Amino acid sequence: MKTKSCRICRISQVIVLPERVAALAAICLLFACGDEASIEAPAPRPEPDETLIEIPAQPEPPALPESTELTIEELRGLATAGRLRGLSRLADRTDGFISNFAGESHYDHWRLLRSTGVDPLARLLTLLNEPHAERLVGDEIWYVWPDLALLSSEELLPERLAFRDRARLEALVGDEGIARVRNGEDYPGFRTAITNNGRWVYFLHETGNEVTE
Repeated sequence: MKTKSCRICRISQVIVLPERVAALAAICLLFACGDEASIEAPAPRPEPDETLIEIPAQPEPPALPESTELTIEELRGLATAGRLRGLSRLADRTDGFISNFAGESHYDHWRLLRSTGVDPLARLLTLLNEPHAERLVGDEIWYVWPDLALLSSEELLPERLAFRDRARLEALVGDEGIARVRNGEDYPGFRTAITNNGRWVYFLHETGNEVTE
């Protein structure tokens, strides 16, 4: 197979070239005169590591006290089984438990919610799957679900939240709830609290009254 040659190569075959020109000719022989097929293709670019573009996982919250975990387990069991009356009996056995500010019994209040298409049992399960926040009340620690419920109306403004928390807020309270936050209201959705000794404190969806003790 014939190889291509350049002008400098042909001249170098009949003329004695100075040292520098001869070096140039050698370079020509290596690159310009070589077989084009022998030139290697550039190596493919490495694929990006997908793990570098993943959203970092949220850190695991601190472990809850055993008594608090036992109450959570009982609440999950009642809610999963659809036992609204059983949930009401648990609330009745708890001193100072609050489900509403209208003075209705816990069962009547939750049954009324269910009749309007709002299932309190499903909402309770949703809350207990959310991150929680801690609040010191007297000599007790209250664990509150969701953690967003302890933020002020200013802190709850969507533009002030991280993207993940903004999506959680929208899923929990909907567009109407977001509008209420923008109107200066505190967290306008369902929320619940359990103390560090396992006492179920409240399960509410109303706003306007602050539960402090």
